[in-house]
Amino acid sequence: MVAVSGGVDSMTLLNMLSKMPKLKLTVAHYDHGIRSDSDKDRQLVQSVAKQYGLPFVFDEGRLGPKASEAVARQARYKFLKQIAKSSGAKAIITAHHQDDLLETAIINMLRGTGRRGLSSLKDQPDLLRPLLKFNKSQITDYAKAHNLKWREDSTNQDTSYLRNYVRHKIIPIFSAAQKTDLLKHVDKLGQLNNEIDSIIGGLVSSQSALDRQWFISLDHNVARDILAGWLRDRDITEIDSRRLELLVRAAKTYKSGKKIDIDKNHILEVETTKLALHVLER
Repeated sequence: MVAVSGGVDSMTLLNMLSKMPKLKLTVAHYDHGIRSDSDKDRQLVQSVAKQYGLPFVFDEGRLGPKASEAVARQARYKFLKQIAKSSGAKAIITAHHQDDLLETAIINMLRGTGRRGLSSLKDQPDLLRPLLKFNKSQITDYAKAHNLKWREDSTNQDTSYLRNYVRHKIIPIFSAAQKTDLLKHVDKLGQLNNEIDSIIGGLVSSQSALDRQWFISLDHNVARDILAGWLRDRDITEIDSRRLELLVRAAKTYKSGKKIDIDKNHILEVETTKLALHVLER
């Protein structure tokens, strides 16, 4: 399933994928409802999907003009994951490229999201990003060379959004050589993160509960990584940094018998000798 917004990046990706005859593809579009003219994006994507002979699905969010980037992203991926699951898709494909990778690394650095945030844009088994080897200029050149149609999102110029500020005010400061160096650093960090995640997985993957005394003895930042890895291994991935911080502090300081919500489906119970995960029955 390919996520297509109607912008130049995703329309280029759609064009490329449409030329792969063995690929069974569904086009998915999410209208956030942030701009008054966003229905025109959907109309364009739908018409091009029809032109390529591909099935098309969409949904409308009606988030309103004051919706934050985080809220929009959360709503978009919720839709994509629901459609992917219901349609039996093996993976979601997005049009993220090199410039997005740099922007995301800088944004996450500013937000203090930790080591994984600096290399968060990468391929995953169920989330593919085939354009990460290309920059924005190359993608735009391809679109123009193939006479593709796309729509410019007017909110992309609004620098009150952090990503747009980074895109228009910070990224242009770097020379081409500096961008290349930054990409190399991000790539190396991604490799290092994979090694660290593998080590953490080896430590906690087989443990149904964590040894609390061992956990308390860990450096706070190490404890965050250990707990995050333990939860990821149990398919609990939608945890923001604030919630993770609360969980670590609770795990280290709560009295035995206390519980804290992880998300709407899971709780962490703090016991004298262990930290236990419980699934809530709904």
